[in-house]
Amino acid sequence: MVPAYSRALIVGAGPGLSASLARLLAADGLRIGLAARNVETLAGLAAETGAAFHACDASRPEQVEALFAQMEAALGGAPDVVVYNASSRLRGPVAELDPAAVAEALMVSAYGGFLVAQAAARRMLPHRHGAILLTGASASVKGFAGSAPFAMGKFALRGLGQSLARELQPQGIHVAHIVIDGAIRNPARGGEPADAPDSHLDPDAIARAYRDLLRQDRSAWTTELELRPWTERF
Repeated sequence: MVPAYSRALIVGAGPGLSASLARLLAADGLRIGLAARNVETLAGLAAETGAAFHACDASRPEQVEALFAQMEAALGGAPDVVVYNASSRLRGPVAELDPAAVAEALMVSAYGGFLVAQAAARRMLPHRHGAILLTGASASVKGFAGSAPFAMGKFALRGLGQSLARELQPQGIHVAHIVIDGAIRNPARGGEPADAPDSHLDPDAIARAYRDLLRQDRSAWTTELELRPWTERF
């Protein structure tokens, strides 16, 4: 059985992957909700896709609950697709990292994912229907020097996804963690090397992979997907 979805909420929305996903799902007929700490950057995308948008710090329980309540009203019901794209990058030598800044990074990358997934599950479980997609990174499976907080947060998010999949999928809710193993193409940051075309992930291509997950028959659901450009080393 292939589930049919009607309302999608993207948390941690921005101009890259989230924008591509919002456009694609809107074109498929889904009503779109967008959430970010700074919603000023979302006005153009919202106008383009007809999306509702709401400011939210995903690491704050009361703001997450307010977000879902607002989206239920704006979208005509609770979202049955929830995508968590928010994360916090903090780099530096471990001996020099500010503990408070590390705690804040973990709150966004991992705890925020838990809060959003929990709010989504509470609304999906009565209907035994929904999908929760968690966006990971190379750091979800390999920690890099000088990037311990990011790896800690992404490892935790991956563990959350694995636990949720085992708990929620038997109850009709598709949970998948997507490892984005490589840089996402961003023209504002410069082009790709001339000798390595397509060496950065195309956000539109990533969005299509997310949509493919949503179209899977529940007899063969993917719980983790790795996406990497052809030049990326394993």
